[in-house]
Amino acid sequence: MSTKYLVYTALMTAIIAVLGFVPAIPLPIMPVPIVLQNIGIFLAAILLGRKYGTLSVVVLLLLVVAGLPLLSGGRGGIGVFAGPSAGFLFMYPVITYLIGLVRDLYLKKINFIVLLITTVLIGVVLLDVVGTIIMGLITNLPISKSIMLSFVFMPGDVIKALIASLIGNIMLNHSRFKQLLK
Repeated sequence: MSTKYLVYTALMTAIIAVLGFVPAIPLPIMPVPIVLQNIGIFLAAILLGRKYGTLSVVVLLLLVVAGLPLLSGGRGGIGVFAGPSAGFLFMYPVITYLIGLVRDLYLKKINFIVLLITTVLIGVVLLDVVGTIIMGLITNLPISKSIMLSFVFMPGDVIKALIASLIGNIMLNHSRFKQLLK
């Protein structure tokens, strides 16, 4: 890993951590709040690709395991990986890798539509469905009810995917940013 990509990875980890300082929106019907950190997860994949984007997310999660309060609401420590939001946290590196994989495959001809469709299918649908199923298993909810609860997150997450795809498209197609990635 070159120093340049080490810096990019650390910078993206810091951006995701800063997004954790935005207060979460608690929901009365479930124990997992709405958070803004998903935008950082999506951007890590879009801007850095599968390798370095996933690495930045894994570093963030390792810092959380170490006890740093980097998740929304100032949460941190290994206990959050046994709580209701564990499924979402475990899925973060998976969706980052998958979105980054598509980004890497289409990097030369990347556009907003490809980014948006990829981020919505993987980053919204897969993350929300799997995350709420695991939340349901931890909180003893039936799987059918867990899947229905995943629809609560989807409108907001589609907006987050839209924002991340827009930012990613602009940056990936900007000549200065392309020079930085080389």
